[in-house]
Amino acid sequence: MYLAGNPQEMTVPPVEGVAGGGTAYGWSDGVVHPSNSLKGSTDPTEVPSADLLHVWCMPSTANVGPQEMPRPLEHVTLLAARNERESVQIAMRPKVSWGGSGGAVQVQCSDLCSPSGDRLVVGESLKLRRVVSILGVPDALVPLDLPVSQISLLPGETTAIWVSIDVPSTQPPGQYEGELIITATKADAESRAKCLGKAERRQLYSELKNFLEIVEPIDGKPLDEVVERVKSATTTLRSIFQSPSFCEFFSDGHPVDMMDEDAISDLSVRMKLSLTVWNFVLPLTPSLPAVFGISDTVIEDRFGVEHGTDEWYEALDHHFKWLLQYRISPYFCRWGDGMRVLTYTCPWPAHHPKSDEYFSDPRLAAYAVPYSQVVPGGAEKDYLQREIETLKTKTHWKKAYFYLWDEPLNLEHFDNIRNMACEVQAYARDARILTTYYSGPSDAPLASNNFEAFVKVPKFLRPHTQIYCTSEWVFGNREDLVKDIIAELQPENGEEWWTYVCMGPSDPHPNWHLGMRGTQHRAVMWRVWKEGGTGFLYWGANCYEKATVPSAEVCFRRGLPPGDGVLFYPGEVYSTSHEPVASVRLERILSGLQDIEYLKLYASRYGKEEGVALLERTGVYMGPERYTLEHMSIDMMRGEIFNAFRC
Repeated sequence: MYLAGNPQEMTVPPVEGVAGGGTAYGWSDGVVHPSNSLKGSTDPTEVPSADLLHVWCMPSTANVGPQEMPRPLEHVTLLAARNERESVQIAMRPKVSWGGSGGAVQVQCSDLCSPSGDRLVVGESLKLRRVVSILGVPDALVPLDLPVSQISLLPGETTAIWVSIDVPSTQPPGQYEGELIITATKADAESRAKCLGKAERRQLYSELKNFLEIVEPIDGKPLDEVVERVKSATTTLRSIFQSPSFCEFFSDGHPVDMMDEDAISDLSVRMKLSLTVWNFVLPLTPSLPAVFGISDTVIEDRFGVEHGTDEWYEALDHHFKWLLQYRISPYFCRWGDGMRVLTYTCPWPAHHPKSDEYFSDPRLAAYAVPYSQVVPGGAEKDYLQREIETLKTKTHWKKAYFYLWDEPLNLEHFDNIRNMACEVQAYARDARILTTYYSGPSDAPLASNNFEAFVKVPKFLRPHTQIYCTSEWVFGNREDLVKDIIAELQPENGEEWWTYVCMGPSDPHPNWHLGMRGTQHRAVMWRVWKEGGTGFLYWGANCYEKATVPSAEVCFRRGLPPGDGVLFYPGEVYSTSHEPVASVRLERILSGLQDIEYLKLYASRYGKEEGVALLERTGVYMGPERYTLEHMSIDMMRGEIFNAFRC
């Protein structure tokens, strides 16, 4: 994201985050200091909105909290490939209060249009979400109504809106322009519309009932009587629409919320939004398999669905499809004894038509096959054999993996992995077993020190694991130790090295804990690409504390860093919508995965070493403790790749 005037060059001091050490963008010598110097009327229908509130833009890597101080208003210029999502934040803060506490604003957004007439349509490609704080940290992204939404601002606090643009893979390249229009408005119309008094409700009920009494008994009536009834009904309906209950929808010169074009032109704050769409198309199938867990027991408890019922299948299906938009390959999971884990991407068995629908989806880069029956019943004895024999005949079998045990710690755990893997590979020699680990067996040292024992795990587990998935925590800031792991692998025999993060590594290393820097979240994927991992695993995206009501407040699990295992929230917590609410961190994960596609494209022409040199030269990522704190470096890197390939 390019911001005219480059406010990102200001000095930014550290601000401690919930997980320790998060740096906000909330202070610099160049901020616009709030002023309460407005004299006279604060009626938003008479006073320019710019006199009532500050409006400015911030990059997607900024943590825009309530105490974020204003900056100058700048137009926004973005760059995006096709099949890419690019985001920016719009921040607002009242200068004075109007219409009660703080004030209300109407936010409108136009389509983005190119000179040739192509469009990115509001509500389809362009979406707005309000940034809501969790434990005081901006994280939840609650959808706003489109094309117009009204929100309330609190005095002395900054509110942010997250603007996302999804560019379809078939979108013609070119320059697209539109605008965001922010208008201070009276809040009383909104509250009146949302909370009608008893007298108003009675009046509305009476008039609607009268309308039905006029139009319903028309069967068999003469034409002239039908015409009269329709005329009368029209009069009644018009009187309802012209009642105060619907005043915010007037477009015939009445005030207030849905303001006419002249009022918008004279009073609103207009922010130009310019997007360059270039001819690179991000591959539909992600280059890096990023497999993320979804707890099925959390879904069962919170949404009150019984395991194996139609409602259960529907709930899991809904979560699976929603997460695919983030270039993530979801799997469902539940833990057993001793960290044994049942993982499965599709809740239906392999012979079910839904299985092919799931596994053939080109957006899915990898899928987990369950070791045992997901829904008990039927012929359990030969279940594993039947599943494997069905799947290995499919072209998507190459995506399959078996994740059997999470972080084995002793000989018993490692032996269990061997035994389970032997059973799987008896039915398919080319089956891939994935094992996560951060150490060797504690009761059978493989080497003289812990790190050497960790390095020797592939030799210890071979041939019962093909995907060796190691914790980034083990390496600390010693990026050079990666070569020791890679040297132990046999890629010629199909062995791969994947990585994962969870409780560790901690600040300042890249991770997805609440309160970390925005660039720290995005840097997880930069690290993966630079170190050479061929896949990535994250243990949980919805692992909240137990609740039995969908709208119950989300609580993070005790003993874990805030945000660990939680990347989205139930939609019912914020509204009547059943659509999950993404976190800011989930959006940054998507951005990091998209960055990998850019870097892969660059390396395809210039080589991996030059790709790493680009990361370092632009200051984006040098190592786990040395990465950019500013968004400008990211724009520089993406801009260089764009310039190298646009001709």
